[in-house]
Amino acid sequence: MDAYTFRYGPKLIAGQGAAARLGELLPAGRCLFVTDANVRALGLADAALASLPDVEIFDAVEQDPSRATLEAAVAAGAGCASVVGFGGGSPMDVAKLAAYLLGSGDALDAIWGVGKAVGARLPLALVPTTAGTGSEATGVSVITIGGSVKNAVNAPALNADWALLDPELTIGLPRPVTAATGIDAMVHAIEAYTSARRKNPVSDMFAREALRLLSQNLIPACERPDDRDARANMLLGAHYAGVAFDNAPVAGVHALAYPLGGHFHVPHGLSNSLVLTQVLGHNMPAAMADYAELGCVLDPGLARLGTQAQAQGFVELLAELTRATGLPLRLSEVGIGREHLDLLAAEAMKQERLLVNNPCPIDEAAARRLYEAAL
Repeated sequence: MDAYTFRYGPKLIAGQGAAARLGELLPAGRCLFVTDANVRALGLADAALASLPDVEIFDAVEQDPSRATLEAAVAAGAGCASVVGFGGGSPMDVAKLAAYLLGSGDALDAIWGVGKAVGARLPLALVPTTAGTGSEATGVSVITIGGSVKNAVNAPALNADWALLDPELTIGLPRPVTAATGIDAMVHAIEAYTSARRKNPVSDMFAREALRLLSQNLIPACERPDDRDARANMLLGAHYAGVAFDNAPVAGVHALAYPLGGHFHVPHGLSNSLVLTQVLGHNMPAAMADYAELGCVLDPGLARLGTQAQAQGFVELLAELTRATGLPLRLSEVGIGREHLDLLAAEAMKQERLLVNNPCPIDEAAARRLYEAAL
């Protein structure tokens, strides 16, 4: 057996009303509460905020948060004793880095990359309001630099102390958001399972169970927005996928998805969905055995078939599931045309930290071909 390491960071608290327990978990003193304006307007944070006796609210986080937003959050948190990230992946990513920068005093430019953040952060709790990013489970934070380039900090120091999964916060989430974030979580599980680096039996276990939970509950959650069981299972599946890819990192799908968000502001989950089947096809020669195993997770009936048929069945089942969600299926449906292919391919090459994890190499020519196939 090959040697491997595995880390699982946050303490997990799950169940209806879990978010209202923040006050009993965090230390005394002022808390920096990082969220976005939409979450505040919907009232999703009300119970959590009511549990905190002394709070500084920072609700200016945007989709694909910028360096300026992160720096503003850090400024707002001066003198705070703890940090909460409450919302989707963007507020949680800002909260993780704000907690680290406030606690360590490190300069941001000194910690980009993997394993460079080794200082101490402030106590940190993360509360997702979508079942997708798995950010509450990971030590990764992604920030948009210069308007379009996504930089990341990846280090155990960014793993939260607590992750709170409260299905009440996802009840009534619009179908497009439910679908896109759910596909995002499935991509996390798939890429962790096939990662060329740090894939191991424990991450595989989490990835398989994540994919099972997500695939069985995505359409029920889309069609019945108040289905609490489906919502709870989606949250748990997204969390498991986050645990998996925190240990076996994501790869080519994310590398090709990031330029779609950075340049065209396509939501991250949808960006992953739009290039998923193309990257799976590209990776098939190296990942066929893994795809076959995941195919049997999606449909145990595939077990009677051979490996190639199982792997192809996996790709087809994912395509069917995406169609059933009602998400756009082609890049052309989100305003991307042939004239953008060169830009996208060049930008994808900047995601070296992700491309190195892909089971098959993706160079600029291959990236352009994959984008073209997704038009």
